[in-house]
Amino acid sequence: SRGKGLTAVPFLSSLPTPHLPAVVFGLPSVWAEEACTRTCPAACACGSTERGCSVRCDRAGLLRVPAEFPCEAASIDLDRNRLRFLGERGLPRLLRYLHARTFAALSRLRRLDLASCRLFTVPERLLAELPALRELAAFDNLFRRVPGALRGLANLTHAHLERSRIEAVASSSLQGMRRLRSLSLQANRVRAVHAGAFRDCDALEHLLLNDNLLAELPAGAFVGLRRLRTLNLGGNALGLVARAWFADLAELELLYLDRNSIAFVEEGAFQNLSGLLALHLNGNHLTVLAWAAFQPGFFLGRLFLFRNPWRCDCRLEWLRDWMESSGRVSDVRCAAPGSVAGLDLSQVAFGRSSDGLCVDPEELNFTASSPGPFPEPEATTVSRFSSLLSKLLAPRVPVEEVANATEGPLNSSLSDSLFSAGVVVSGHSTRFLLGSGLLLSVAQRVVFVLHVN
Repeated sequence: SRGKGLTAVPFLSSLPTPHLPAVVFGLPSVWAEEACTRTCPAACACGSTERGCSVRCDRAGLLRVPAEFPCEAASIDLDRNRLRFLGERGLPRLLRYLHARTFAALSRLRRLDLASCRLFTVPERLLAELPALRELAAFDNLFRRVPGALRGLANLTHAHLERSRIEAVASSSLQGMRRLRSLSLQANRVRAVHAGAFRDCDALEHLLLNDNLLAELPAGAFVGLRRLRTLNLGGNALGLVARAWFADLAELELLYLDRNSIAFVEEGAFQNLSGLLALHLNGNHLTVLAWAAFQPGFFLGRLFLFRNPWRCDCRLEWLRDWMESSGRVSDVRCAAPGSVAGLDLSQVAFGRSSDGLCVDPEELNFTASSPGPFPEPEATTVSRFSSLLSKLLAPRVPVEEVANATEGPLNSSLSDSLFSAGVVVSGHSTRFLLGSGLLLSVAQRVVFVLHVN
């Protein structure tokens, strides 16, 4: 760079003329490698790649951004340093200030990595003179708002701003970003997305807003995103799904609404999403989902509905039928009515009234197993236990006398068994009878406790 490559000219003049084109074509790579390493900042590693000069300053313990970079730099990595500010106002005893034109000479820079630098701000003009910049990685910082330096970056295609404590996406935050294809704002503190915030991002294909603090969205939150294919709103605090949110998203393929507090889906909310491959509504507070939410479109993708407190009445009969016919929905566990609680919706049988209308399982008193017309009384277990004790405590009698005795009923009481045994075996000792009486009282006490319990 800076014309120093011309020192090789005397060498060129000494070569035979027929070989000159081959030598000239081979020299630029040598010059590029030399130019890349000659002005490499201290504590950084520089090397030539297919896309140009790569400058790696990650994990270098930098308190300030180096004052000079190779002009041929196509990639600069400042990941995991101790930078705090990129601007003319900073921490005067810790940093030298980075002027807004620090990267002005890097016209070939395609990727800039400022991740994990704990930056509070980025000067608005810092990236304005990087016409080749395509990707910005600035996650794990302390921005609190979308950096103003992104405005007007017409050639930027990928922006990674996750985990940077951003609290809002204003209507002017992404102005002029016509070629942006992927934007990650996940795991921030976003509470508000202003109407029209993505209006200029008509090339956007992937938008990640998951794991933030969104409780509501304006009707025009995603207006203009006609090419959007992935929208992740999972892990927020949304309470409903509004019909107006997805009106422009005709190309949407993946929609994540999981891990919210959604209890209601407006009619026609998904009506334009005919190309949807997967809809995630799991982990919400849904008790019912109306077929009208999908009309007049026809949803063909997979539907994830697990971990919701579903009320499996006739309003979900359409869903059960769709589960059986399409095989694209599973694991819809019923929480109510009580007669079907714990069953999967696919196991619920809906009856019909005389006029052909659906009858809720609650009215049918549907259960998984019918006990029969004459259920066994509750005291049966106690009676059987009493009978067992009677047989165990009854005194043994000689075989010849037992042969002459009449067999008593199975559910005879303990006292009757002992009394009968006392008549037949009149010669037994009084000590045995007293011991048997003591055991009888203990057994009766156990039977009484079991009956109460």
